Amino acid sequence: MTSNDGKEEQTKIWETINRLRNTIEELPELLSLLTAPLETFKLLPPQYSHYNTEPLPAGSVKVPKHIPPLQRALLEHIIPTWEAPLKEKRLYGLVEQYFCPDAFAFTSSVAGELAIHAYSTILSLPLVEYSTYFLVRLSKAYPIDVAWTVIFGGSSGASGRWELTWEDLVRDISAIPAKVANALGPKSAIPLELEQGTYFNHVSRRCEILVKNLSAKRTRGDIFSVTYLLTKLVNLGIFPATVPSSTSQPSFFKTNLDSIRYHLNDPSYGSFWNEIFVSVASTITLRAIITSLFVHLNPVEGTENAVATRILVKKEGLLLRSLLGKLSTDRDDLWDAVNAVILGRDWDEGYARIFICWIAGSESRLTEVDALELFLSNIVDLWTNPDHIRHSLLKKHQYVTALLLLSISYLNAPSGSSAALVSLAFSPQFIKSISTYLTHLDPSVRRCGMLVAEEVARASGKMLDFGDWDGDNDGRAWCRSIRILVEERDTDIEFTEDSDDEAEDVQNEVMEPPLSDSEVEGVPAPNQEGYDSDDSLTGYVSSPSSSRSPSPTPSELEEIEKDPTLRVTQKKIPRPVYLAQLGEMIRPTTVKKGEEEELKAQTQEVGLDTAEELIRRKRSYGTELEENAVNLAYGLAGLQNDYDLDDFVQKRQNALNALVVCCPRKAAPAIIEEFFKNQYSTEQRYVILNALALGARELASLSIPETPALQTPLRLSFASKRLPQTLHNRYLTTADQQSTAPVQHLLEGISQDAIDKSRDSTTDKVPQYAREKQLRVSKPAKVTEVKNEGSLARLQSTSMTVRPTTVFTDVAAESFICPLINRFWLFLRDEQTREARTANQPVLHQYKGAGTGLILNALVLSHFMATLAVLVHAGRNAKEWLAIIAPDALELAVTVGTRPLSSAEGEDEDMDESIPGSQASAKGKEAAVLTTSLELALVVLDGCLYLDGGRTISLEHTSLVLGVNQWAEGVLSTLEKGMKILGGGGVQEIKLRRAAAGVILKAEEVTSKWRRSMIDTLPNSSM
Repeated sequence: MTSNDGKEEQTKIWETINRLRNTIEELPELLSLLTAPLETFKLLPPQYSHYNTEPLPAGSVKVPKHIPPLQRALLEHIIPTWEAPLKEKRLYGLVEQYFCPDAFAFTSSVAGELAIHAYSTILSLPLVEYSTYFLVRLSKAYPIDVAWTVIFGGSSGASGRWELTWEDLVRDISAIPAKVANALGPKSAIPLELEQGTYFNHVSRRCEILVKNLSAKRTRGDIFSVTYLLTKLVNLGIFPATVPSSTSQPSFFKTNLDSIRYHLNDPSYGSFWNEIFVSVASTITLRAIITSLFVHLNPVEGTENAVATRILVKKEGLLLRSLLGKLSTDRDDLWDAVNAVILGRDWDEGYARIFICWIAGSESRLTEVDALELFLSNIVDLWTNPDHIRHSLLKKHQYVTALLLLSISYLNAPSGSSAALVSLAFSPQFIKSISTYLTHLDPSVRRCGMLVAEEVARASGKMLDFGDWDGDNDGRAWCRSIRILVEERDTDIEFTEDSDDEAEDVQNEVMEPPLSDSEVEGVPAPNQEGYDSDDSLTGYVSSPSSSRSPSPTPSELEEIEKDPTLRVTQKKIPRPVYLAQLGEMIRPTTVKKGEEEELKAQTQEVGLDTAEELIRRKRSYGTELEENAVNLAYGLAGLQNDYDLDDFVQKRQNALNALVVCCPRKAAPAIIEEFFKNQYSTEQRYVILNALALGARELASLSIPETPALQTPLRLSFASKRLPQTLHNRYLTTADQQSTAPVQHLLEGISQDAIDKSRDSTTDKVPQYAREKQLRVSKPAKVTEVKNEGSLARLQSTSMTVRPTTVFTDVAAESFICPLINRFWLFLRDEQTREARTANQPVLHQYKGAGTGLILNALVLSHFMATLAVLVHAGRNAKEWLAIIAPDALELAVTVGTRPLSSAEGEDEDMDESIPGSQASAKGKEAAVLTTSLELALVVLDGCLYLDGGRTISLEHTSLVLGVNQWAEGVLSTLEKGMKILGGGGVQEIKLRRAAAGVILKAEEVTSKWRRSMIDTLPNSSM
């Protein structure tokens, strides 16, 4: 191959990667790009081979050089866009083949290399749902032992390179649970396979399998790789110092100890563990592993003298002998670690029996005298320590005493006493410690010293008897049981079949070889049949005597529906994968000649079905959403149900809500501008306002009302069951409007909370009510936990919380509230100018700005004010709230509630025009407009009190606050006098009274606190 050919091949593969990073319009083009690199590795499944229309030269793709950028392009560009279409066509396996090759390619070394690179590539990017799915598959198909084989299996040279690859892989695998938990946060469910306990227990299981596989033929490099892995697991807490009480706490030995026992039948397996323990470089790490091993041994009754208990002690001693080997001074690191663990922690007498049995050799024929004598000297140093004698608890005294007596019993052979025991009996340090024990205030501790003195004297050939051993109190019973225990050695017990059964009964578990992962996965799950909510859709089974054919099942109906021979002339609309395609579906810019209406309906339906999901999926990927947000806003706001699509209103609303949430700086100003244009219907204006309110609540992390049940379509309602549309809209109740106006429902809760706070604060000011409330509500002081509010706690909570990209307080004034208010003033000016120009024209030619379907109509205007109130409430923590948002919103509320906005505002359609003066008397504010205006004022005043006690609004806008109070008092006085308000009565009148009373309470609370300063700021005030 010439150099030019090599450059051309490299150019082709990089061209493929760049095309994957850019926009791909057609699915066949994508499939061609995906299949070509896989074919060069022989990893392309046969069912996809016909898609490889642009093959690459063999050997042109290099795994270390080209696979990471290929995987990154798929994660960042292809999967977010094409995941749904590929899954729908059952072609997603091509993408999975780049990260977790299937069983077809499992034996290939290249497949393993792709999986190794997949770990690092996935973890280097922000984790999302599909990348988490790949991690689940990788942890099952390519665990740590399989990855070891991929890295070291075929390597003969360049060991340093492979060791670095192994270290990177171990770090990646160890970081998966923490990164997944941080990425998904508390609101998303973590896959069971990636939860802390389950995941690391599986890693521990595969680590033991790796040790078993390497024990047959091992090298120094194998030992290094395993010790590095175990050190990493120790740092992650997988070797706990206590037995875990929960399945969420991983433990290496709790998972693997049964398997280790079974595999110890192979001598090479145990010797490999010996080398692993000796090769651990860090003493702290070695101590952690040994401690975890000890605590997971089978518990033994401390002073029980039964044969089954002694057999269990010997078995555990043999286990330690096989794993840790025999102790000697040649293995200094292991000796120091074992001494520190055995003598530095609080164990019981059962563990003392196991430790001495192991150190003595665990065999009756041969006792490790040198190791026992060396260990005995360490025990004596601790037992004779004055600080230990004075300050240790009784449990620790009994444990160390048991260690000492058991060691003496193993050294006191029938042939003669050991020289170490004779020297111990005459040691000045030992004799002095006996006198210290005898002067101890605790009689149980005192008897520990007496017991040891008698046993040491007897072992050295002397006689000593303190007497006073009868009875069960003050440690006498324990001393007698220990004397009986040390008369025989646990290593002298012989194994028989019957004794093994007794030991298994004591142990309460049967040592069986654990099932491998393949055996576990191969067991079929039991077929559980129960009630199915879709049982009613399944056809009845015909009786054998019936001549009728059985009813088709839902799956059969679906197959019939997809039968291509029955749908020859029908064209299937593909799902959009880019926002530009979605915009073309919803708001087509080109009209094709001869396009059928059915095709247009299908296009619009597919666009609505995928709109919300696609918009939310594109939220965190590049600038595509910002570039298409305005076009989508125009299309969704002006969309009409011309084809009677199912769930049209809900899908359009959800899509527009998602657009406002995911791109608030572009979408919100765009739909606000559209709201004030004349070509939209009342329903479309409702959709716009609902999107603003619900999107703001979601951005502010506030609760959102649940989606109401779909209402029966109007075309299915009988004509006799409905009023004409005008009267129907007029007499809608609040409960009826909740399905189409969730904003009203939100505002009702907000205003009620504000009124409740005013009621509570007013009650506290009346002495008799405050005392009664104190007696009724107050509870005695109790000890409560003080939460840590320090900087460290705040830092931890901040680092663990997944914050949205944009919060509502950042965009409340700029993109939502101020554009809405300012645009309303401009619209109102233009409408009043048009009315003034035609005021002198005949009635038929006069312009009315408050007609049906227009913004100044009471139905739309009340919803507008309610939406503004919800936005003001959601943005009260914005930095511009007190200085800009609050006074502007309050001024708008007063103006709408007190000033006539149109010459046709408030005209009663049922008033008889022949009655003189009836038209003049009938004009006035609609009750719905008054209510929402007062509720907006209530929300503003409540927010001012919440933020600064009303200081800014009362001192800088005094006239406005006093005007609000006067306005609310006038409305309430009118209602108290029994005067009727247009559109009032029933529930509406109750809401109006409540809103007026709430504003009065809030205004009084503000003015009572700042009255002196407010008088000084009033215009023309005199001192």
